Amino acid sequence: MRLGDAQPQNGSKRRRRRVGRGISAGQGASCGFGMRGQKSRSGRGTRPGFEGGQLPLYRRIPKLKHFPLVNHKVFTIVNVEDLAGFPAGTEVTLESLLEAGILTASSGPLKVLGNGEISAALTVKAAAFTQSAREKLEAAGGTCEVLA
Repeated sequence: MRLGDAQPQNGSKRRRRRVGRGISAGQGASCGFGMRGQKSRSGRGTRPGFEGGQLPLYRRIPKLKHFPLVNHKVFTIVNVEDLAGFPAGTEVTLESLLEAGILTASSGPLKVLGNGEISAALTVKAAAFTQSAREKLEAAGGTCEVLA
């Protein structure tokens, strides 16, 4: 098969309707647009986005960059590399991180992210773990406990 052999399927292409070519053609005179009115005039009926005078969608939506998330979860985040200062066998919680000075404030439940490396086996209790953080902690011999 060559590029010149490619043709559309039979029946997929139809002739363009030639309007305004006399009464016997079926679409003569007003060309099927009726006698008078906005939709019978030449050119577009209305501009794109016009909703008949109702405030259009592009003016109804918020003008800020992002829509607010309805039930947005806010976590206090800490990376795996920040936990490397703890000795092996330590139980790491949000409270212990605040006491150690690694975190200065709590803005929600603790979530552990996977940036950095760790070699000490720690027991980490947090509300959420990223997949890479869980793999790194368990590879070092530690455990990850998800708090409800």
